[in-house]
Amino acid sequence: MRTLALILAGGRGSRLDILSAHRAKPGVPFAGKFRLIDFALSNCVNSGIYNVGVLTQYLPHSLNRHIGIGKPWDLDRKNGGVTILQPFRGKPGETDWYKGTAHAIYKNISFIKSNNPEEVIILSGDHVYEMDYSKMVNYHREKGADLTVAAQPVDYKDASRFGILDHAPDFEVTNFVEKPADPPSNLASMGIYVFKTDVLLDLLKQNCNQQNSDFGHHIIPPMIENQDQKVYLYKYDDYWRDVGTLESYWETSLELAKSIPELNLYDESWKLHTRSEEKPPAKFGKYGGASCSLISNGAIINGTVENSIISPGVYIEKGAVVRNSIVFNDSVIRSNSIVDKAIIDKEVEIKANCKIGDGDDHTPNRDKPDLLASGLNIIAKRATIPEGTVMGRNCRVFSYVGEENFPNKHISSGSTITSEQGEKITAGDEDKIEELSIS
Repeated sequence: MRTLALILAGGRGSRLDILSAHRAKPGVPFAGKFRLIDFALSNCVNSGIYNVGVLTQYLPHSLNRHIGIGKPWDLDRKNGGVTILQPFRGKPGETDWYKGTAHAIYKNISFIKSNNPEEVIILSGDHVYEMDYSKMVNYHREKGADLTVAAQPVDYKDASRFGILDHAPDFEVTNFVEKPADPPSNLASMGIYVFKTDVLLDLLKQNCNQQNSDFGHHIIPPMIENQDQKVYLYKYDDYWRDVGTLESYWETSLELAKSIPELNLYDESWKLHTRSEEKPPAKFGKYGGASCSLISNGAIINGTVENSIISPGVYIEKGAVVRNSIVFNDSVIRSNSIVDKAIIDKEVEIKANCKIGDGDDHTPNRDKPDLLASGLNIIAKRATIPEGTVMGRNCRVFSYVGEENFPNKHISSGSTITSEQGEKITAGDEDKIEELSIS
C-alpha cells in the first residue's frame, strides 16, 4: 500500500465522435468483452497496487456500473480497493468540475492525504497496454526522482498529439513540450507519471488554484526548469497504443485478430480482468463460420465473419457477411447483409439485404473529414438501418436513427444520417444523456 494509483477516466474522447456520445472514452468496449479502462485496472492489480482511485466526469454511468465495487479486479477490499472519485462542489468560488488533468488531481488532495502513500502513480484510463507498474516505481525510487515520466517513440505523423520529451544521457528529462505543432522529436509521454507524494501535493497547491490546469502545461515544464527537482524518463519499449482516433481504435482492435498479435490477451501470467456479461457460450449454426476473428460469449453466428471483432450477444443471420469490422454488444445483422470496414455500436439492427461499405469511393465525411477519410463507417448505438440500404464509405449514422431518417436507400460516401434524439445526445443534451446513455 505504499503506492496509490489515480486513473484519469473522465475524458469525452471527442475524436471518437459518435462512438463516445453515450459514454466516457475509458468505457468504450474493446476486444469484444472488455472496456478500455480494464487495461489500467488490471495493470494495477497485476503490479501489486491495490489502492486505486478512478476520477470520472463525462457520462460516468456505464463506467461506474462496469467498475462497481471492483470485484473482477480483486479491488473489493476493506483496506484499499477501488474508489470512484467524481467532481464535487468545494469551497465557495471553486468550480464543480474537473478542469484539466492536474486540476482533477488537485480536487482530490484530501483523498491522497487520507491514504498517505509514498508515491502516487497517475494513469490514463483509455490506453491499450500491459505494463508492470512496480518496475517503474522501483526505477523512480532508485533514481531518487521527484517525478518519473513513462515514454516511448511514436510515428512522427502522430507526435503532435502527445507531450514530447528530450533527455540527458542519464535519462534526466531536459525538455517537455505538450502537443507541439512542429514536434522536435518523436519520444512521446505515455501519460503515466510517478510522483513523490509530498512533491505532488506542493505542486498542485502552487499551480492548480486556477482552472484549466494540466500536467503537460502547468506541472511538468516548471519542474524541469527548477534545478532542485529531478524529473526522469522511464523508457517503455513494449506494446502500447493510444486509441484516441476512430482509425487508431479500429486498427488496434483488428490487430488482435492476427494469428500472433503483438498484444497477448491469452497470457495467464498477466490476466486482463473485466466485468463479464452473463451470457451463454458463442454458437455457430450449420452455415456459420469465422476466420481471423474474436467471437465473444453469447454471440450466434449463422453467417460469415472475417477479420472482425464480435462482442457478446451479437446475432448474425444466415447469408450475412461481416468483414474487417467491429460489432458491439447485442447488435443484429440480418440475412444477406454485407458489412465491410465498419464500427457498429450496441443494439444496432442492420436489416436484410443491406450493404454497409460499398464501392471504392473514399470521399471524406462532409461533417468530419479529419476523422473519417479511410473508408471506415460508424453506426451509433440503437440505430436501425432499413432493409435494402446500400451505404458507401466514411459515413456516420447517429444513434436512434430509424427508417424515417433515411432520405433513400442509397447513401453516398461521406454522408451523415441523423436523428433528433441522436443529435441531442451528441450535442450534450443532459436530459437525453441521463435518460438514454446508461449502458
